[in-house]
Amino acid sequence: MRRLPPLNALRAFESAARWLSFSKAAEELFVTPAAISQQIKQLETYLGVPLFHRMTRAVRLTDEARTVLPLVSEGFDKLADAVEHLTQDQEAGLLTVSSAPTFAQKWLLPRLPEFTDKHPDIDLRLDASLLSRDFERDGIDIGIRLGLGDYPGLHAERVFGEQVSVVCSPKLLSGKTPLKTPADLKHVRLLHVDWGQFSVPLPDWQMWLKAAGLEDMQVKHGPTFTVENMAIEAAAAGNGVALVSNYAVTEELAAGRLVRPFDLALRAGFSYWLVCPHAHMRRAKVKAFCAWLLDQAAQDSTSRALESGLETPV
Repeated sequence: MRRLPPLNALRAFESAARWLSFSKAAEELFVTPAAISQQIKQLETYLGVPLFHRMTRAVRLTDEARTVLPLVSEGFDKLADAVEHLTQDQEAGLLTVSSAPTFAQKWLLPRLPEFTDKHPDIDLRLDASLLSRDFERDGIDIGIRLGLGDYPGLHAERVFGEQVSVVCSPKLLSGKTPLKTPADLKHVRLLHVDWGQFSVPLPDWQMWLKAAGLEDMQVKHGPTFTVENMAIEAAAAGNGVALVSNYAVTEELAAGRLVRPFDLALRAGFSYWLVCPHAHMRRAKVKAFCAWLLDQAAQDSTSRALESGLETPV
């Protein structure tokens, strides 16, 4: 029989040693810093050697701990690989997909019944959040992310590009100051979307108006929304004019709740990507979801329009 210490204590040590922080290890393992400290003390007692030098605001590895850390990390990696191999051929069970809320609600959700009908043994869990998710810590199998495709150390496949257009309620096309030309935008409230942090310019009102030949128009007035769908709903209610993703307003345009008063669209430099750790692609259920979603994107008329290259680029 192998002589092993308690695995929870060993796991606490490995995490705290990697981070050189009890608090960060606690976040990673979903416990309290006090629990991490207690587990490590238990391990030190079992081994009969100290593992950390505890200082006022930091911890430092002892020589003994520094020597064994690579071996312990390698052991956990091999254990994780063994679990992967046991489950990689099973196209069943829970599949957790992380996605931005608007993409999840407007594009993915209407298509999910087809996936569940095709794969009844896969229990899909959709994590729709603006927060950055950690694949291992948060139990995410695969993520749908908006970016440039630079995801070092991860498997990434492009779904489709992004473009934005001006939309508004049909009510704004008539009345005292109807929207007939882009210059008429000076009479209405502009609705803004905060897309988050990107390393490339994001399509905004200033860019759109410049493309329309109106770069001197004031664009600062109007509310800003951190969730795109809120801007869409505000526009549909007649509370202003929004610059939003084309894929996100397909339903509203078809129902007549929104209209595009102008033909000009901006194609952004970023795209939607399927992203996950390389090891996750060995899971049959992950491969099944990726194949299905990419097929849906290829069939979708809106996403084909996004790829046409006919729109004005940012």
